[in-house]
Amino acid sequence: MRLRVKKIPKFRGSFQGKTGVFIALILPLQISSVYAADSEKSYFAGFKQGVSQLLSPASESPPQTVSLNELSNFQLDTSRVQELPQVSRYSGTTGVGPVAGTSVSRPMNIKEAVLTAVQRRPEISQSISSLSSQAANIDVAKSQYYPQISGGLGTADLTKGERGRQMISLNATQMLYDFGKVKSSVNIEEARLVEEQAQVLVSMDQIAFEVADAIINIQRYLEITKIAEQQIQGISRIAEIANLRARAGISSQADPIQAQSNLEAAENNLIVQQTQLRQYQQRLRTLLGFDVSAMQWDIPDSLVQQAGLYEETDFTRIPSLMLAHAGVEVAKSQKEQAKLSAYPTINVKGSLSQAINGRNPNNNEDDGLYSSVMIEATSNFYQGGATRSQTRAASYAEEAARAQVNTAYLDVVDQVRLLREQIENKQRQMTILAQRRATTVRTKELYQEQYKLGTRTVVDLLNAEQAIHSAAQEIETARYDIYAAVVQYIQITGRTRDLYDLNRISIQGFEVQP
Repeated sequence: MRLRVKKIPKFRGSFQGKTGVFIALILPLQISSVYAADSEKSYFAGFKQGVSQLLSPASESPPQTVSLNELSNFQLDTSRVQELPQVSRYSGTTGVGPVAGTSVSRPMNIKEAVLTAVQRRPEISQSISSLSSQAANIDVAKSQYYPQISGGLGTADLTKGERGRQMISLNATQMLYDFGKVKSSVNIEEARLVEEQAQVLVSMDQIAFEVADAIINIQRYLEITKIAEQQIQGISRIAEIANLRARAGISSQADPIQAQSNLEAAENNLIVQQTQLRQYQQRLRTLLGFDVSAMQWDIPDSLVQQAGLYEETDFTRIPSLMLAHAGVEVAKSQKEQAKLSAYPTINVKGSLSQAINGRNPNNNEDDGLYSSVMIEATSNFYQGGATRSQTRAASYAEEAARAQVNTAYLDVVDQVRLLREQIENKQRQMTILAQRRATTVRTKELYQEQYKLGTRTVVDLLNAEQAIHSAAQEIETARYDIYAAVVQYIQITGRTRDLYDLNRISIQGFEVQP
């Protein structure tokens, strides 16, 4: 490309004449068009403004200022987050999930529910996608072992002669020896791959725990709701007896009012328990993708037996510790890479260039072709202490990663001890609560006989009725507290995949081999 330039009048302190021709250069300078009649001051003012914008461009809006219009400028695609997707191995026969708009009422155990959830949850999809991305990063690091080929088209120096010349170039570089720098980059990416694999296991364990915990709490509040309904029935019978006795003048008119007050309190308690039940049902519906209000759940006794509550904990099988240990390996590889960056890299380089419409500066020939092969050794001799600082930073990062492993270990130990203590105490509590319930039942029977004789008030009957159902509710609460502690213990100790049969099956394309 050649630029045709008209002659510019000589500059003698001011512009002469009323017309002038100026060269418009494509540069990031905003210089206003100046006519010959304009003053010299206006010209330099525009030039100064343009140069100042080149050297110090205007700052963008500060990051502390948030525009909701910009942040909300996206479309939410929910096509892949269906409520009722097809799930492999769901029914055990057809291999698909329930039909949209239906409610499943057949019995279903925790293992089936966990498998259904892990096959559809986007958290696991996200972890698996990150894992695949990291696997590709390993290939990126390994690519440095292979020849690097580049090429391009450039022009001559625009400030000198031969502005119309073009130069076609092709370059190839093959690394011969780099003291292990590429290998350290590969090691870093492989360690990060292990991190992503451990993160997938962490996500699976979390989803499995949420499903099991929701099922246990659904069963908890189903039982407590039944007890609340029985309490209403029992208080209703007492209220009916109090009304009959008050009408007959045998007892005080305050007895029916007191019974009605207790009845209303029992009805309110039923609503509270039903609310808790609905909340966990909705949570499980989100996890599984179908209506679970009519579902019959089976919590097998083997869940407690196979949890290994008092077995030695295998810390190497716990995903949280796997993740922390992988972080140590990443930090160690980064430290090694920082140390190796001071060593030279030896390459063999080949280049090929072809000049068009001018001389080739490599051999000074018109439209010349030039090629070369050479050995090159490059090294960063000094960068202001950056290499040493990077090595020191990597050492501290390794120490932090090792501390994270110890933190994760102590967290597991602490939670295991607390859960074991909680389970033991709940078991003792259930024994005492069963005895208390039997005592309150006998007390109620005696109070009923004494109430007929007039030696007991209706308040005594209502208190006895309340004590019976309170003990029953506490028994069920303790029972399901034990189940909840067991499923939490399973997650913490890394037994999720063994107890819920998640090994050796494809979960969204991811498979765990024990």
